[in-house]
Amino acid sequence: MRHFAHPAALAYSMTTLGAGMMNSIFSFYYVKLFLNKYQISETAFHQSQVVFMIWNALNDPLFGYLQDNSRMECCSRRRLSILYGAPLYCLSFLLAWFPWRTYEPDDWLSGVHLMVTLCAFDGMLTFVLLAQCALFAEISGHHQNRLRLIKYSQVASLVGSSSVLFCGLISQNMDNFAAFQGFSVVVAILACVCMLYTGFNSESRFDSKASEEDSQSPQKPPLSLSSVMSMTWQIITNRDFQLFVIMNFFQVFMVAFCNNFTMIFAEHLIPQDVLPSLAKSFMYGAGFICPQMLVLCSQNLLQKFGYYRLILITFYVEAGAAVIMLLLGPGSYYFLALFLTSNMVLVQAAFSLFNLPLADIIDSDLQKYKRSSPLSSMVFGTNALFTKPAQSLAPMLVVAVLNQYGYAEIKDVAKAADPSYGPS
Repeated sequence: MRHFAHPAALAYSMTTLGAGMMNSIFSFYYVKLFLNKYQISETAFHQSQVVFMIWNALNDPLFGYLQDNSRMECCSRRRLSILYGAPLYCLSFLLAWFPWRTYEPDDWLSGVHLMVTLCAFDGMLTFVLLAQCALFAEISGHHQNRLRLIKYSQVASLVGSSSVLFCGLISQNMDNFAAFQGFSVVVAILACVCMLYTGFNSESRFDSKASEEDSQSPQKPPLSLSSVMSMTWQIITNRDFQLFVIMNFFQVFMVAFCNNFTMIFAEHLIPQDVLPSLAKSFMYGAGFICPQMLVLCSQNLLQKFGYYRLILITFYVEAGAAVIMLLLGPGSYYFLALFLTSNMVLVQAAFSLFNLPLADIIDSDLQKYKRSSPLSSMVFGTNALFTKPAQSLAPMLVVAVLNQYGYAEIKDVAKAADPSYGPS
């Protein structure tokens, strides 16, 4: 196991590094880009999010079934899924940042652009990261080795999420859109190289076993629909899985809420003379970097108390901070900045640990039903079927609430007054 530790953990974490660079920028900037710069209508925004919500929920179990049961190596072998999916994943990341024409306010094409961008990006993200999630459960069954994977992954995520900080500094929080576009291209290239490293160097402990079974029975028929439904039902009826999915749904909602709207809230609620643009750039960067630092510093606590108690503590702290902020009121600008940043940090840090309970559920399913290999991708995919809709519900609900209180008019005034929002 000492032999396994460093090369396998490094290879695994390189996908985290590449995905972290892209996902942080995408989730943080795409809502502001389409609302403020492309001036998408609220109707088109909601329509795109509904289509995305349906696709987002369906593609995870679909790819999960494909990766667990396909006879094509590019799908069934985790590292090959990452190897072949990485270039397409990186290209789909770039779709959002390059308008298809100079958009007019409420342009129908900006709605199509958002719909295509969300579906393409999430489809490739799912294909690649579902394979990586399966690797997490399949590289080793030992808890200490999984903690090591978490540690390496958090270091990679720490480095990757700093892309938001550097992007904010280089593009002046997207005011310099040409610089933002150039930075996104560089990020896509670096991310692709990182994920290709995983594709060439990572292995599941079930790969050799699967190869032996394939050589002995090369004509093994694909699973019937009834078999797939039976396995899915076995996963869904697991009580631990049900409780985890309920908790995960609300956590995914909170992650999407923080990622998409922290920047918008800070710009409109904290005056420029209280917190200038440079300070806000560091604030946004801290929201993505500090969660990984917090998880890394909590390794001993994880081993001593377990992930369940630590996740529960973060929920209590988040609720307590919200009550305190409510009592202080919106005029406490420095406390508001601290609250927005700390809330983002705690939500992201807790979410970083969620692979641990899912890996335990996969192990339990493997033992309970005496399977020859784990249904890793199907478990992660079925979980996503119920939790991914929260990624669309968060921006839809928040945009609707904001527009009830005049956000549409505020951003139109800001756009008219700010030449940086002109055509690029």
